[in-house]
Amino acid sequence: MSSTGVLVVSATEGEAAYVPDGLDIVVTRMGKVAAAVAVTRALAQYPPENLPLVINIGTAGALHPHHSGLFVPSKVLNHDISSEILLSALHHKVVDDIDLDGGDGTVLATGDTYITDEKARDALAARADLVDMEGFPIAFACAQFGARCRLVKYVSDHADDSAMDWLQQVDASARALGAWLEQELERD
Repeated sequence: MSSTGVLVVSATEGEAAYVPDGLDIVVTRMGKVAAAVAVTRALAQYPPENLPLVINIGTAGALHPHHSGLFVPSKVLNHDISSEILLSALHHKVVDDIDLDGGDGTVLATGDTYITDEKARDALAARADLVDMEGFPIAFACAQFGARCRLVKYVSDHADDSAMDWLQQVDASARALGAWLEQELERD
């Protein structure tokens, strides 16, 4: 555990390629379950009174054509859980959105579905600005531990067939995310 008080979390090594030296990094692998397990395991290693700031960096699909670049969402949604049905039919409330401090006003939707279809993208666009596959469970695990959390996403595609070019976009995204981390650390 580093002395910086920051834990950087990324789904892939490629997205974390330019994280500044000296920071703890957890690479979760893609998807909600992998992210939840990896972040829970990492946070359990810290004393409760000394939890780090968790910064999840990664790529995201833009749900609106005017979105590009880097975003720090203010809210994250779990978009592929049937929360309304679970509440109305089974009387079981599930947490399906989390507010995040220090965001820029954008909303991130998280789900295990890799969005490449314009119809699915447009349906999500009514609720969110960006889509990814790990943000919600990372924020949820942090909330359960009482750790501060920031999600930082760089638009790699427009959640349509351009998402299939992710491998060609990840390096540029990782460079922008690494530069953001460097700048944030200098501010603190």
